[in-house]
Amino acid sequence: MVPIAERRMFAKTIVTSDAFLDMPPTTRSLYMLLCVMADDDGFVNAPRSIMRMSGATEDDMKLLIAKRFVLIFESGVVVIKHWKIHNLIQKDRYKETKYLEEKAMLALDENNAYTEADSSMYPECIQPVSKPEPQVRLGKVSKGKSSIGEDIEEAKPPKPSRHKYGLYEQVLLTNEDFEKLKEEFPHDYSERIARLDEYIASTGKKYKNHLATIRSWARKETPKAQTTTKKSSSFLALVEDEYD
Repeated sequence: MVPIAERRMFAKTIVTSDAFLDMPPTTRSLYMLLCVMADDDGFVNAPRSIMRMSGATEDDMKLLIAKRFVLIFESGVVVIKHWKIHNLIQKDRYKETKYLEEKAMLALDENNAYTEADSSMYPECIQPVSKPEPQVRLGKVSKGKSSIGEDIEEAKPPKPSRHKYGLYEQVLLTNEDFEKLKEEFPHDYSERIARLDEYIASTGKKYKNHLATIRSWARKETPKAQTTTKKSSSFLALVEDEYD
């Protein structure tokens, strides 16, 4: 009889969600194999080996991290974010993870999913997926002197955070960008966001600045398209334009 702790289960709420199914098959397969190979607390110590075993690529792993299906630590260990939603292991079969230092950096949210504990407690250990913090480096640029005479590079102010928009959450805009978009396109800014959101989701194409992309698309429209609601033919013309 197979011990319960050797069995791995998957919650339908996670693996049938749009966020999960929108990912490529190779990314989903990598996630499944990571779950199978995880210890009883959901930690995986050799994610790159498993990535190669599944035939996945670095991009698949990066996507799982970006979508927060897994959390990664500075040590290279990863943890399945929704592990405790997937699996409930009996106490007599449970074996605690060896990665106690990493486990101590986590907390459980209201949905019983792993999340980072107070970041001020562990500022250098768990790798952030977004919102990088400004860093101070010693001994490189002489913009100031510390009390012990070491050169200190002044920390750059953090960039404004960008928020996700659209059904597929592919459009990223700062608060300032969003206000500019509403001001410049007061009657159809939502349509323009949706158009770019669907295009990125369907093609995988990347843009450095989504406000600039929406403005660029607007300049390519015909005068008639600028004053009326966009029809599908206008959108197809824009898509074709992107490949010219």
